[in-house]
Amino acid sequence: MDAFPEASVQRTVEWVDTDASGHQHNSAILRWVEAAEAELFRSLELPDYFPNAPRVQQVINYKAKLWFGQRVTATVKIHALGRTSLTMAFEVRGHSREDAGGTSDGATHQGASSDGSEVAAFGTVTTVHVPNGNTAAQPWPEHFVRAVRCHRIASRDGR
Repeated sequence: MDAFPEASVQRTVEWVDTDASGHQHNSAILRWVEAAEAELFRSLELPDYFPNAPRVQQVINYKAKLWFGQRVTATVKIHALGRTSLTMAFEVRGHSREDAGGTSDGATHQGASSDGSEVAAFGTVTTVHVPNGNTAAQPWPEHFVRAVRCHRIASRDGR
């Protein structure tokens, strides 16, 4: 199976990330995913990605609540590279609230991993390549395709 590039960032749920219910606001997930996406394209040395890659679809599935002070990890992985589009899969995991100085509810959560984290949200984001001055999607430039594919081959070979 091919391994595509991925990147993760860790954040803490801040007060501004919560809503009147006391858990994360839905927009916080997207901010954390975008931060991981930025890290991914920095690691691929593709700084020209963001100004030329508008989103055309976002799908978010919410699985668990995240609370003020809780640590989260957002991971983004390239899922598919098309001629003009790029689809990334993402996952946002909440870590044990005990790790954040909070209290645990004591429940056993489905989807919890060995590190005590559980999936709070997952989904996909699809972007297209629209170079500056264009109004429609264009093929990805060769240097972009090469950077993604070279990393994919290196990952698959274990290098």
